[in-house]
Amino acid sequence: MRIAVVAPASSMSPEVEGRIAALAASLYPGAAPTVAVHPQCLLRHGHFAGDDAARAAALVEVANDPAVDAVWFGRGGYGSCRIAETVLASLAPAARAKPFLGYSDCGTLLAGLYRAGFTAAAHGPVAQDVLRPGGEAAAARALRWLVARDPAALEPSVGDGRPTAAFNITILSQLLGTALQPDLDGHVLMLEEVSEAMYRIDRAMFHVTGNPGIRRVAGIRLGRCSAIPPNDPDFGLDEEAVVRFWCEKSGIPWLGRADIGHDIHNRVVPFGPLPLA
Repeated sequence: MRIAVVAPASSMSPEVEGRIAALAASLYPGAAPTVAVHPQCLLRHGHFAGDDAARAAALVEVANDPAVDAVWFGRGGYGSCRIAETVLASLAPAARAKPFLGYSDCGTLLAGLYRAGFTAAAHGPVAQDVLRPGGEAAAARALRWLVARDPAALEPSVGDGRPTAAFNITILSQLLGTALQPDLDGHVLMLEEVSEAMYRIDRAMFHVTGNPGIRRVAGIRLGRCSAIPPNDPDFGLDEEAVVRFWCEKSGIPWLGRADIGHDIHNRVVPFGPLPLA
């Protein structure tokens, strides 16, 4: 199996490739998948892993390559929205059979892929997560999903018969109303956040839950909201209270918590019904 790593947003660290190769070899001794890091991942163009054209070209190249079995996003950051529509317009039929895995900023691409009818997009760890303390567990979870659709990699509530989707709150808020917004009618929507003040989370949830399409989801589960900077004055509500408030106000069922987040415990959430192994 050949897994291609590309970076549609920010640059990936050069140490990732060796760490991932060693991890794959340990997980699958004698039959390790080839994890090919595209050179574009290490480019730097200001904030980005290469300019827009380079990032788009790398993603289209690996997605359309019949020798590539899966596409793994190397890192989030920012930049996917700048190339998403260009990429989607350039994908060949061969790309539709491949899994695409990532989270954070890459949620913009996952949304667009799912809207376009791709059936194997999933929210889950990026390759760069291997460098976090304890991050080999996250990268191993991603590899097990990409290679064998290991059910142990999934968020525990996935598979209850309802389709699912997962996003960073800010990313979902920004893509609503655009050409990338997917149809999430009847889906269990899982949300997480990082490094946003509570008032920003509250404001984003106003926008998310006010969207007519989102009001047709089966319900919302909240993952972890980490590294929340302090409000001055204190906001007075935590993330669960905020999401519960907006669920109640909008008539969206509150379904409890989800095991996703910007951390090494982030589990895989497929977009749509649970795919067959």
